[in-house]
Amino acid sequence: MAKKKMILDLDTGVDDALAIAYAVAAPDVDLIGIVASYGNNLLDVCAENSLKLLELLGQTDVPVYKGLPHASTSDHFEVMQVSLDIHGNNGIGDVDLPKPQRAVEKLSGVDFYIQAAHQYGQDLIIIPTGPMTNLAAALEKDPEIADLIGNVTFMGGALTVEGNVTDVAEANINQDAKAANTVLTSSLPLTMVGLDVTLRTLLTKQETAQWRALGTKAGQAYADLTDFYIDAYYNLGIDKNGCALHDPLAVGVSLDPSFVQTLSLFMKVIYDDHNYARTIGDKDKLNDPNPNVKVAITVDKERYLATFMNYLTQLFKEH
Repeated sequence: MAKKKMILDLDTGVDDALAIAYAVAAPDVDLIGIVASYGNNLLDVCAENSLKLLELLGQTDVPVYKGLPHASTSDHFEVMQVSLDIHGNNGIGDVDLPKPQRAVEKLSGVDFYIQAAHQYGQDLIIIPTGPMTNLAAALEKDPEIADLIGNVTFMGGALTVEGNVTDVAEANINQDAKAANTVLTSSLPLTMVGLDVTLRTLLTKQETAQWRALGTKAGQAYADLTDFYIDAYYNLGIDKNGCALHDPLAVGVSLDPSFVQTLSLFMKVIYDDHNYARTIGDKDKLNDPNPNVKVAITVDKERYLATFMNYLTQLFKEH
């Protein structure tokens, strides 16, 4: 059976770095490219972080494309202080990795999406783990791709728990709620991996110590950047028990949907001032057949964590 093709859409911070490692290590998928976004840091920093991490993991054949530098409803983007506190000033836990030997591709991330959708169709999986600005722009430029792409599994939103920016808003959706609404209300087949499940899936320093003990460059770097994240979770009072595996859980679920239980809904995102960035079911479509969004509401965290550690530890052994 031909392997599925995967595109990651990342605002590369710490959990995005873990998502790259999971996508590289998973045996059943080809990572064909990364589209850079803004969010945890500025677009250029996030793009360079992806290049650095791919190099660290020996993946210099995976291209990185630049997406859009700010939200569809704004003309600029400034990194929030809390993002720097959580991910470090450089986005990857202040770990110093060598300057990448490669540059980003000339083709835009938006055009790469459109090209890949037409080339791979149902075999294409897209994983946005930052704002949805790039995917929304691709849908607006070529609406046909909504019916070509096999699956979009995104990290974002919150349905059964509060948001982490406001009572209703999760950070990725909050960056560009209008773009998120464009994606969720399209005909794309979507799986939402939101705070409902990612906050249950924790990594601790017990696991990162296993990576450090490998004595490899990748094991050391990934242990350091993840420990920074675990410390930030502790010091900021986000979670004293470990750090949430937000972005890598989306990658895992896209390849093995049985990690989560889902609720099928037509979803929308509110993007006016009241309840800005709330991800909620669309009551006007309650009786419509075939909802396009599966919302993850519970997760088999033990089995997921075991798979995650198995994949990443094997990968870090080799690099």
